[in-house]
Amino acid sequence: MSPAALEAYRTMEAGMLRGPYLVIAGIFLVMAAIFWRAHLPEEGSADPLDSPQIETRLPSIWSHTHLVRGVVAQFLYVGAQVGVASFVIRFTQRTMPGTPEKIAAQYLTFHLFGFMLGRVLTAGALKYVRAPVMLAMFAGGALVASSVAVAATGAAAVWMVVALGFFHSLMFPTIFALSLEGLGRHTKLGASLLVMSIVGGAIVPAVMGWISDRSSIQTAFAVPLVCYGYVLYFAMRGHLSKLVGATP
Repeated sequence: MSPAALEAYRTMEAGMLRGPYLVIAGIFLVMAAIFWRAHLPEEGSADPLDSPQIETRLPSIWSHTHLVRGVVAQFLYVGAQVGVASFVIRFTQRTMPGTPEKIAAQYLTFHLFGFMLGRVLTAGALKYVRAPVMLAMFAGGALVASSVAVAATGAAAVWMVVALGFFHSLMFPTIFALSLEGLGRHTKLGASLLVMSIVGGAIVPAVMGWISDRSSIQTAFAVPLVCYGYVLYFAMRGHLSKLVGATP
């Protein structure tokens, strides 16, 4: 395509996306206005530990070191999940030169199908296998798959990226649950921190894109590899609850 034709094509593609995103933004603004105007009752608590008289004697939420490690693990996992899914097509076309974009997009479909399949299968498996063990298995599988994706070429590398969808399936809910164990009255605040940690989905892909622009998309997949390494650590040791500076 000539430069002018290419620019026109890009403008047309951007225009097709603008409408749906403006609609989504409008929905969020309407919902924000509704919640802002709504008078929701405050949730009561029967927990005697919520008493102001003893609040100062309770350990801070930051004393729960496994929660802090869980927030980091969730940040890195979500970043890896979004980053991998965002670059499946680009990765396929890089490692299998000449692959049309529509064919490369099929591998993204397989990747997402693996995620759905993993969610269904692990829901039942967790009744028989301890959550940390399952998380360690899936993090280890993701670590191996991403290592092959970075080092191999051709279809083998692409199918390893596809397999990452399956290994991703277990991670978010399991990290979430393990991070909240033993928090007691801090559970709600801990859950809020874990939800906020999904900002990793905006930061890690940007790092991958920066590396890809300066090297290659295959090199950029070393970033998720590091993320899976930390999730594996969290599954094996980091999830263990330990209070720091707690008063008896």
